[in-house]
Amino acid sequence: MQKHLHRSVFLTFLRMSTHKESKDHFITPSVFGEIIYNNFLFDIPKILDLCVLFGKGNGPLLQKMIENIFTQQPSYFGDLDETLPTVLQVFNNILHKCGLQCEGASAEPQKLEERVNVTPGNMPLQELKDIVLYLCDTCTTLWAFLDVFPLACQTFQNHEFCYRLASFYELAIPELESAIKKRHYEDNSVYADLWRRISHSRKKVMEAFHILINQVCLQPILESSCENIQPYIEEFLQIFTSVLQERRFLRDYDELFPVEDDVSLLQQASSTLDETRTAYILQAVESAWEGVDRKKAQVIQDPTSAAARNGASAMVEDSTEDREELGAAYAAEDECAGAAAAPAAKVSGVELDSLISQVKDLLPDLGEGFILACLEEYSYNAEQVINNILEDKLVPFLDKLDRTMQRQPKPDPTPLVTARYNVFQNDEFDVFSRDSVDVSRIQKGKRREKDTTRSLLNDKRLVAEQRERYSQYSVVVEELPLQPGEAQLYGEDYEDEYDDTYDGNQVGANDADSDDELISRRPFTTPQVLRLKGQEEGQEEEEEEEEEEEEVEKERPKDHFVQDPAVLRERAEARRLAFLARKGHKHDSSAVVGNTKGHGQNRETVQERRKKEANKSTRANHNRRVMADRKRNKGMIPS
Repeated sequence: MQKHLHRSVFLTFLRMSTHKESKDHFITPSVFGEIIYNNFLFDIPKILDLCVLFGKGNGPLLQKMIENIFTQQPSYFGDLDETLPTVLQVFNNILHKCGLQCEGASAEPQKLEERVNVTPGNMPLQELKDIVLYLCDTCTTLWAFLDVFPLACQTFQNHEFCYRLASFYELAIPELESAIKKRHYEDNSVYADLWRRISHSRKKVMEAFHILINQVCLQPILESSCENIQPYIEEFLQIFTSVLQERRFLRDYDELFPVEDDVSLLQQASSTLDETRTAYILQAVESAWEGVDRKKAQVIQDPTSAAARNGASAMVEDSTEDREELGAAYAAEDECAGAAAAPAAKVSGVELDSLISQVKDLLPDLGEGFILACLEEYSYNAEQVINNILEDKLVPFLDKLDRTMQRQPKPDPTPLVTARYNVFQNDEFDVFSRDSVDVSRIQKGKRREKDTTRSLLNDKRLVAEQRERYSQYSVVVEELPLQPGEAQLYGEDYEDEYDDTYDGNQVGANDADSDDELISRRPFTTPQVLRLKGQEEGQEEEEEEEEEEEEVEKERPKDHFVQDPAVLRERAEARRLAFLARKGHKHDSSAVVGNTKGHGQNRETVQERRKKEANKSTRANHNRRVMADRKRNKGMIPS
């Protein structure tokens, strides 16, 4: 029934704002504008309520309806302009109820007799709840209207609405947050509800300010040409320059919508941007974050539907469904509520000891264990703990605790180390069981087990040992000093004369043994079954030649001196020719050479060339192993 009624009311207003139903049934735009304006079918308060109530799920239709109303009757812009001072007065009334004074242009001096001592911290709980609900309703309504009808942003800015909104936020929000946190509640649900609503109000103020900046400055820059963007850039710089003193507002706005991104957009759009002013603004934003942990909020996925849902929930409190939606929206908005809205992080170490000593300095009779329990209950807020203890407003379970309770020491984690068992238990490198470890036994990298060739060459220890031994051979003593009495032993008339008695005897000259008998060996002989047919004849000739050479060498007396190699070659050649002559072989190289090229070759030349081609492997460089063995047998090269 409620949803049906809600839908019917919206369709009624939608039909009232439509001047053309069909081609045959319509009202001219001018007449339609006069009818709705003169008969008060729509006014600014009613339009604001429509944005809050029907923005959920009906954003496009609602936006089209309100744009049609303002387009067909421009007088509504004038009504909106006249309504804005009333909206600003609402902010002043909230500040007045909180005992604060607005710093805006419309602030008036307060008379002494009218000064009140009421603050959010000492006002009644019901009055605090009314102020928070009033603030939540106002912020949600303003945001919903600006989100549905962005064309109204310029009218808002004509009243310096951005500066007034920032000033109100800087004065009211911190005071209300502090009052909500410090107040003692019998029911924690009341505290949770107040905190969610103040957090919701904070976020809506930030989003309304962002819509104003976006529509008044940034959107025209993106849509205009380069020649027309300078006034909008100047407007942007003036707005942020006017709110630089509101440090809390700047910090919370930069958390949701980074100012650096907007400045970067201006730098890309204009090459003549005043870098000094932009650097000053960015520096002021950075200084607002000093002493506070900076963290960016999550991106808002659907601000239109979320805002309408939050606004409707704020207006209709008795609806169970709306209460559930409000709780879901608030849970998503805890990120923008700052450090106070989020659950307090667990404090430990030096910071926790500092908080305990801060409380114990004022209340020395309390035990550290009791103070720690109070700090954990009140989110490690030392001021709130001291205030609740002095005013006797502690929660029941803290009242039942012993106020002299000491702090429980933390268990020593050492037994966990000493109780572990593994394969390296109590070895020479176990730092948990021994105080000192032999560092020289620790090898970093792969250990070299074998010496390399380079290391052996570089090792000069043997050379150093032998150098001293061989240095003694160079020492020659011409005269040896004798002690008195030793001359009789050696004889004073001793002369070192050379003894040539055996110089004429040639020891070993007439021995029958040869000097090379130890290095000579039997020549290598290829078995007959492995010999080739062409090699059998050559092998026999070589054996006969070697036997003849051995006989000649036996007849010739041994000469221990090295002879001339040329003479040896001549003798070998002579022996070879004699051997060939004795065999009857006549070597005629002319048969191989033959006649001149082109004159033909005789039969003998062709046969000689064929023999040479077939037997060339037995001569020249084709039989190096046999020749090497022959030289080794001759003693030409060491074996």
